[in-house]
Amino acid sequence: MTIKQAPSALADTPEDGYGLSLADVVRIIRERVVLILLVALLLTGCVVGFSLAQTSMYEASTTILIGQEEGKNAGDPNLQSKVEGLQALAPVMTEAIDSRRVAEATIRRLNLRVTPANFVKNLSAEQVSDTPFIKVKYKSPSPGEAQNVANTVAEVLPDQIANMDVSAGPITATVWERAVVPSDPVSPSPLRNGFVALVLGLVFGVGLALLLEYLDESWRSPQEVEQVAGVPTYALIPHYELRSGDSFRRRGRALRRERYLSIFRSERPNGQEEER
Repeated sequence: MTIKQAPSALADTPEDGYGLSLADVVRIIRERVVLILLVALLLTGCVVGFSLAQTSMYEASTTILIGQEEGKNAGDPNLQSKVEGLQALAPVMTEAIDSRRVAEATIRRLNLRVTPANFVKNLSAEQVSDTPFIKVKYKSPSPGEAQNVANTVAEVLPDQIANMDVSAGPITATVWERAVVPSDPVSPSPLRNGFVALVLGLVFGVGLALLLEYLDESWRSPQEVEQVAGVPTYALIPHYELRSGDSFRRRGRALRRERYLSIFRSERPNGQEEER
């Protein structure tokens, strides 16, 4: 009895070796595209649904110009030094605006039902580039309330800084541009959040597909069977369905990949073949 041997080069291939080429990655993505899209759509739907369930917040802003009254002994400083001094003073004023003192004064004037701590969380102030202008912003679920609060903060600020004085003179705050009623909410943004979630979902889906491929121990091709078994593949056993009456009955469970079987044949002295 003779058995046909596979080439030695195939037999020397390590069984536990695993590597992925670009073609393998493309194949895995094509085979598991449904899983990848399902993960991406599920994550996107959850993020968009969560965004829509949140309360819409509107933001109104007003612009304040910081100035300084000249003291009696201030002399006559040139314009450049005065502008540079106001630019250096603007960051200090932003901290004064975003403070508990201004929050309490605004709450009292508008009779708001909010704590100073929560008020400060929705209030922000920032210097406009390197200028004496300060932009005051306030967020609220109500567009009208956001406008009223932003304008009121600018109105109560001069009284809060009236006692602040430096060598050049007292500080002044003038409303340069009043706030208007915002038309569109600034948060949440379902479209932006959904796009980010879609991208992350696709990345996570591809990663999950690669992980499942790494954990899959089934044979992927006849060549891999030959490498593992060290013998050539002569035939394949396909999966098929049998008719039972007027309906089809599936025999066995369909595997994601086909299993391959090597059939070795030997010749008897009388010329008959025997399958092993």
